[in-house]
Order: sequence, then structure tokens, then C-alpha cells
Amino acid sequence: MKKSTLILLVLVLGIYANAQQTRFEKSNGKETATYFEAVEWYKTLDGKFSEISVKEMGLSDAGYPLHLVTLSKDKSFDPLQWKEKNKVVLFILNGIHPGEPDGIDASMMMARDLLQKKVNWPGNIVIAIIPVYNIGGALNRSGTSRVNQNGPSEYGFRGNAQNLDLNRDFTKCDSRNARSFAAIFQYLQPDVFLDTHVSDGADYQHTITLITTQYNKLGGQLGEWLKNDFEPQVYSGMKEKKWDLIPYVDFANINAKKGIVMFNETPRYSSGYAAMFNTLAFISETHMLKPYAQRVQSTYDLINVLIQKTALNADTLLAKKKLANALTIQQKNFALKWVIDTAKYDNLIFKGYESDSAISEATGLKKMLYNRQKPFTKNINYFNTYKPVNFITKPTAYIIAQGWYEVIDLLKINGVHMQQLPNDTSLQVTAYHIDDYSSYNWPYEKHHKNTGVITSKMLQKIKFLKGDYLIYLNQKANRFLVEMLEPTGEDSYFSWNFFDAILQQKEGYSDYRWEEIATEILRNDTLLQKKLSEKKSADPKFAANASAILDYIYKHSPYYEPAHLRYPVYRLE
Repeated sequence: MKKSTLILLVLVLGIYANAQQTRFEKSNGKETATYFEAVEWYKTLDGKFSEISVKEMGLSDAGYPLHLVTLSKDKSFDPLQWKEKNKVVLFILNGIHPGEPDGIDASMMMARDLLQKKVNWPGNIVIAIIPVYNIGGALNRSGTSRVNQNGPSEYGFRGNAQNLDLNRDFTKCDSRNARSFAAIFQYLQPDVFLDTHVSDGADYQHTITLITTQYNKLGGQLGEWLKNDFEPQVYSGMKEKKWDLIPYVDFANINAKKGIVMFNETPRYSSGYAAMFNTLAFISETHMLKPYAQRVQSTYDLINVLIQKTALNADTLLAKKKLANALTIQQKNFALKWVIDTAKYDNLIFKGYESDSAISEATGLKKMLYNRQKPFTKNINYFNTYKPVNFITKPTAYIIAQGWYEVIDLLKINGVHMQQLPNDTSLQVTAYHIDDYSSYNWPYEKHHKNTGVITSKMLQKIKFLKGDYLIYLNQKANRFLVEMLEPTGEDSYFSWNFFDAILQQKEGYSDYRWEEIATEILRNDTLLQKKLSEKKSADPKFAANASAILDYIYKHSPYYEPAHLRYPVYRLE
């Protein structure tokens, strides 16, 4: 080979190699890719390799589409074929909080390295990636919104184009992002899910921590296998890569040296959402004060470990998930709330810093600090067992009128099978009455959430119209249906105000007109006379309040509207 030809080849290879570097790499770990750079990065890979597919999958609130990147070693990009070939699916979500971009850069490098065969890529695993989920937040870049964080130099903002925190939006779906995500999730039906984040809290020595799906919530063999087999493999894999991975540091009013509590993943969070469909879910949380380069590397290594361990355990995972799906269909009782069991715990090695105090130059008063000159290593308790409470027995079916189309649309997006009544039909159903509830006094993610919900049940014959929806609980979405449609669920549609219209009385009366009718009603209803008399005797304030007495008679008369406080999702037992 001529010298000139060799020099040209070296130059071409150098340019090619440089073109394959991310902004993170070019900046020596100081910068992160923009939304547009990330999308173009994957499109460039798509143009060079046939094992990758990049396609648009629904809009975001920012007006730009979400992209789904899929890596399949045999070039198959059809989820139905994956199931036929017994492939496992690892789904990675990045940039839900774009100020926490570690996963954005780590996933870009991992995709390239898999395609260039720099990382072992087993043939039985498909990797799906959303490059940047919160596009609106990613476009709102600055270097000042994450005051507690050590790099990168610029990054996106937590709120999306509606200023929503998208990691609270997985059930209420106020954003187009969340609706698109649900469609993607149901399309992929992933076996393992990873949502990449950066923590914001206590200071400690660990670079990366991990939230794992609550074992008890998954239940059965899948939950036990996750706790006793798969999760330990992930931890040992990270240890081999020199990372002291520990669970997410949540003290939850427990002294740091005594223990930490497993994160309570209600369905509003990504991992809580995934758990309702028997998907093993993880949320990585790198530590905010560690250098950005270290955080990205630890996230990269975690993705690699998840790829290797998921592929290694593919047959077992698929078998246990299949069994879990079958058991979900058969399961009769579902827990709507979980509380930590402080009597049960495992042990782990926690590397922290002693808390200390000093005089603040900013305020002139005493401040609390973590003293990095006083590191400690201690065996602490990890409270990782949750007890189920508020059990609900599933009905044979739920019935919901077609007028509640916002809820019906969300059920469809989430893969729920429904059928519409062919004719007007009267059915004997169990109806809930909302006896009491509280609403937040302050806005929380665009809502004044309903909490402390107390209900009573009544058997009623209700007339349903042609086109109303009948939803049988004989499907994989059973857990999702119960948690979303039961009014006492922590993240149910009722809790997120979808049914607040029934809390407002629509018809009323004028006292002077109702007086005459109320008198006639009492005259002809001896049982009501007795109840009213007993209430007056038991409650002197009520007995002295004419308006309250008239209202009592009204609400026990045929004139009172039956839909007031009657929850509009009915149970066919």
C-alpha cells in the first residue's frame, strides 16, 4: 500500500471515529446532548446499521414526536415475532427529568457500542429506548435550574411543556407524552424496564443507587425470583464493574445509620405503572454531587449489566412472567395500598458521611452539613417488605357509561379489552356512594387530588344505554383495572379528579316551595318521620336548624338526584 493511501485511510478512519463520538465524549464528560442531537445520533446509526430501527411513536406536549429506538440483532422489529422467538425486551426511558440527563448520554453510547460489537450483545434480547421523553423540558436548557447538581454544564428543566412533572403522570395522563408512553409500553410489552434519574437528597459515598419494583406488589414466583435471584445478579454485576450499588437512599424518618426504606412506588410513577403489568422495573438514581462523567459511566454500566443478566435469565423470566400474567387473570383479591413492614428487613453496607454543623456564612446561623472528612461504612437495615392493605375483591365486570370518554380513552390506550352494550339494558349492579373524602388545598401536578376516600356499597338496578362499556376482569390488565377504577385506589382515576362532576349536586330547591312538599312527604312516610325524630334527639344543633332539616328530608326523598355522590363506575358481581 502506498504511503499516501495509508495516510488517507488513517484520516478517514479518524474522521469516522470522531463522528461516532457523543457530545459527552467530545467534552470529556462535561456536556450532554441536546434533544435534536440525540435524535440525529440514532438516525445516523439507523443509516449505517440494519440492526437498529428509529421511528416516531406519538406526540409530546412540546409538539415534537417521541422517538422509539429499537435494537434487534436479527433485524426483526415486530413485537409479535419477538414473542414467537422467545426474545426478552428491555425498555429504557431517558430524560423524564431532562435536568438528569445521565441516561440520555449513556444510552447513546451503549447503542453505538452494541452495534459496533464493542459490547456483548446476546441474540435473545431486544433493547428499546426512548432517547428523550420530556422533550419540552429538554428544550428548556440552562445551567442553573439544578443548583444541587454537579454537572453537566447545561441541561434541561424538570417541568415539561405544560410544566408537569412527567414522573407523576403515568396514570392521570395529563400530557401527550404519557399517552404516547402508554401506547409504546403496550406495543412493546417489555419484560424489564429501566427509567434513568439523578437523586436529590442526602450526601453519601455511593455514585449510583437503584429503585426496584416492590417484590410484594408483583407477588408470587415473579416477585420472589426478582428479590432472591435476579436483583442480586444485578448487584453482583455492578460490583464486578467496581460500583457499590445500593438501594435508593430513602430514610423515611429513619436515622441514616439505622436503615433505609424501599421506595413506595404507587402507580403514578413509571416503575409503579410497569408493575401493574408484571414488568420488572428499575429506576436508577445516580448521586447529584458526583462528577457527571462518573454518573454517566455508572448508568452505562448498569444498562450493560441489565442487558447481560436479562439475556442470561431470559427463559426463566419469560416463564415466570407468563405465569404471573395467568395468575393476574385468576386473582380474586387485589391490594390498593401498601405499607412498610418495619419488623422485616435485610442488611446492607452503607457508605455515608457523618452529619455535622457549622455557622453559615449566608445566614450567620447554624447549618447542617455532611462532613466528607468523616466518612463511615456501616451495616444498616434495609426495610424492603410491604404489607398489603385495603383489599378489593374484583367484580366479574365493571360498567362505565360512554359519557366518561376521558377515562375510556385511557383504558383503551393501556390495552384494556372492552365491549359496548348492544342495546339499552337495565342491570342489577353494586354502586359505590362517596361518603367522605378530602381534597388537597394546594395544586399538585394540575390537580387537587382526592384522598381519604370513604365509600359505602348499595345494590341498585341501573339503566345503561346502548354503547356503554362493559369491562370483564378476565384479562392481563386486571390489576391495572382494579387500581384505576376502584375509588379508594391511591392513584385511581377518582383520586385524580376524573369523576369530580358527581361530587356536585346539580338540582336543588327553594325553601319556601320545598316546605309544602316536605310536609306532605313526612306525612306519608312514617319511617322517615322516625329517622328524622331520632336525628333531632341525637343532634340538638341539627334540631335547631330549619335549613338542615329541610335538606335531610330532601336527601331522603324521591326528588333527590340519585347521581349525586354515586360513583359512576359500577360493579357487576
